[in-house]
Amino acid sequence: MQLHGKTALITGAGSGIGKAIAEVFAREGARVILNDLSPLAGEVARAVGGVFLQADLSSQSSVQELARSALAKGPVDILVNNAGLQRIHPVDEYPEETWNMMLQVLLTAPFQLIKYTLPSMKARKWGRILNISSLHGLVASPYKSAYISAKHGLMGLTKTVALEVAEHGITCNAICPAYVKTGIVEAQIADQARTLQITEAEVIEKVMLAPAAIKRLIEPAEVAEYALFLASNQAAAITGSAQVMDLGWTAR
Repeated sequence: MQLHGKTALITGAGSGIGKAIAEVFAREGARVILNDLSPLAGEVARAVGGVFLQADLSSQSSVQELARSALAKGPVDILVNNAGLQRIHPVDEYPEETWNMMLQVLLTAPFQLIKYTLPSMKARKWGRILNISSLHGLVASPYKSAYISAKHGLMGLTKTVALEVAEHGITCNAICPAYVKTGIVEAQIADQARTLQITEAEVIEKVMLAPAAIKRLIEPAEVAEYALFLASNQAAAITGSAQVMDLGWTAR
């Protein structure tokens, strides 16, 4: 079991990519702490033998309390910053309160959790930080200015942390998938269909998959298995990287 004896804190673990990572990590022997805003994540935690900690990552004080609660249960060896959300607006119509909330959840909360969990990793001379970024951490698309700004910032944070902690046996990497078959993506499909005044099938075909070489959405389990590799000892030489799972988007 590749993660036997390790404790992993995973945000946004009630569904989608986070749920899949929790399941795979638990399968490989990790003690998993699942964070989500929805109490339904408690069912996922029970199913994998983990612990559920509810917290709203849009609140800085809630993120601090989440870190305290997780660390009270013992050192955190693996941090997976996965929680996410998406709002679509033209830049000149983007609500400022929504922009601020998006950056808090997608960028500031990962910074906070990295800050608070790093001391326990340094003390144990081993750690893995995985930031679930996006293809949009590398490229841009219209109507997603807050999301794309946050994900680009997350890439900078990933690289900086990697350089600072390498001497302590800690790695920090980002996974950058294209569109994954999750509830967030399903909501994006509906939003884009309304914004662009096309059908949802056309959004998938003409917007999401048009630049891709492989014409399908990614399964959450595929991202989870990649995360497992990056969390393992086999990936000890990989840090500060953007691990791209983009169906061939950026090959053009």
